[in-house]
Amino acid sequence: MGQELKTLMATMPQTGTVEWIGLRPGRRVPIQVVDSASLGEQGLEGDRFNGKNDSPRMVTLIQKEHIDAVASILKQAVIDPSQLRRNIVVSGINLAALKQSEFQIGDVVLCGTGNCPPCSRMEENLGPGGYNAMRGHGGITAKVVTGGTIRCGDAVRLIASTPNR
Repeated sequence: MGQELKTLMATMPQTGTVEWIGLRPGRRVPIQVVDSASLGEQGLEGDRFNGKNDSPRMVTLIQKEHIDAVASILKQAVIDPSQLRRNIVVSGINLAALKQSEFQIGDVVLCGTGNCPPCSRMEENLGPGGYNAMRGHGGITAKVVTGGTIRCGDAVRLIASTPNR
């Protein structure tokens, strides 16, 4: 990879905002919508993936802009984020650019670990075509690097690109 491309990938002047936070206490259990959440070295407290520190999906994030795109594709006015089973909805920053990078939300540091593709449950939650509407719009997964508390309204910003993770 050329030096110029590395520099471009490590530079992100945009800062996002946390719009929504949800905890998934169990499989097929309703999402608990919260204004703030604690993240420790084991993951997001109160979420079903907490304690599975070998999991690359300690936290899942999705862009509000992508939720709006999926709603448009499905000809729905809005989509309730809890239907998507992600933990954090952000706006104003390209989450795909945070994969394999460290980024900060409030005092928490996360490292993007990969894509978060939709599951077949999207057909059930969003109706016919929900799965395909979500393809490419599912967000990213992340691991906790430094724990703390996140709150709705917190800034989301790139710290460093870490292409070898």
